[in-house]
Amino acid sequence: MVIYLHITNGKTADNKGAYDVPLLKGSVIVADRFYNDFSLLLIWDSKGVYFVIRHKENIQYTVIKENKLPENRHQHILKDEIIELKNASSKKKYPKRLRRVVIWDDVNQQTIELITNQFSWCANTISELYKSRWQVEIFFREIKQLLHIKSFIGTSQNAVMIQIWTALITILILKALKAMAKFKWHLSNLVAFIRLNLFVKINLQQWIDKPFDTSDESPPPIYIQGVLF
Repeated sequence: MVIYLHITNGKTADNKGAYDVPLLKGSVIVADRFYNDFSLLLIWDSKGVYFVIRHKENIQYTVIKENKLPENRHQHILKDEIIELKNASSKKKYPKRLRRVVIWDDVNQQTIELITNQFSWCANTISELYKSRWQVEIFFREIKQLLHIKSFIGTSQNAVMIQIWTALITILILKALKAMAKFKWHLSNLVAFIRLNLFVKINLQQWIDKPFDTSDESPPPIYIQGVLF
């Protein structure tokens, strides 16, 4: 579910734009290493917001405690430890302790190192949360591929914003239809079929539930206006 969207110009770095995103206490932010900004993380933490961030490779830290790993399950969890930042500049920005979880990504054959301010959840929950971040990439990939948005028709700020918001609203409506349907649609097929039936008057719910249903019912009569002159 998309609740809030914050659109900036192309010159604004991701982590800088994140300062303006309103967050409720208890929210969980899952993000890639571009959001590894310790000043930003401290603001989130002070607001009671949890984060799961992929940390940068050059992070300097001291291990305070190593948490016990599960023995017979969740073998992709390689490390679960409590750390403190070692670099003076970083520690000034984020003086609190962090939890560091290292997981093995079997699909891409790589290790993924995460930091979080959530200390009570199991390491696998942290892993699954970060794994769910990929849905963001899929969401924007679907907008580009299914809606064929390759260039902007207008170049003014207003024109660009209209096109972006139209695309976002369209993809959300399509996903809502897919979720409502009893038929197991692939989103790409649903988009293709809607294009073919765009100007056909149909019962939308009935159609998305049974797109290949051939009803024997006769169509309603069509009344043609007579010749006036």
